[in-house]
Amino acid sequence: MSKNGHAANHEPVLPPIIVTSDDARRLSALANSSMEIFPPVAHFLAREMDRASVAPDDADLAGVVRMGSRVGYRDERTGGVREVVLVYPHEADIDHNRISVLTPVGAALIGLSIGQAIEFQTPDRQMRSVTVLHVSN
Repeated sequence: MSKNGHAANHEPVLPPIIVTSDDARRLSALANSSMEIFPPVAHFLAREMDRASVAPDDADLAGVVRMGSRVGYRDERTGGVREVVLVYPHEADIDHNRISVLTPVGAALIGLSIGQAIEFQTPDRQMRSVTVLHVSN
């Protein structure tokens, strides 16, 4: 119980994130156009874009997860490490570790820097946490 007598809701940990202006524009449009098809992930992605710091397209964002980045991350629940390339939905190919930004883990990774962790909710309403281990753009 929280101090006001209500059951405390676990709020996810949301670290600061940064995206280029082009990614912010394209991902906001993608989130808005996907609200009816993938409502939970589209809302999450839209919220991430709303809170992101936006950098110029030519900014040096070494170590920051951007669209097209190869990202190594650790699942904090299982300890498993995975390497993926973050792509737009039409480019996704799980056999080649190309994951869509419209998946919960894809939306969670965008804009994170090496060493940052983020908590997010999976489609089955479980909380999951991932930590970025390495990024190459």
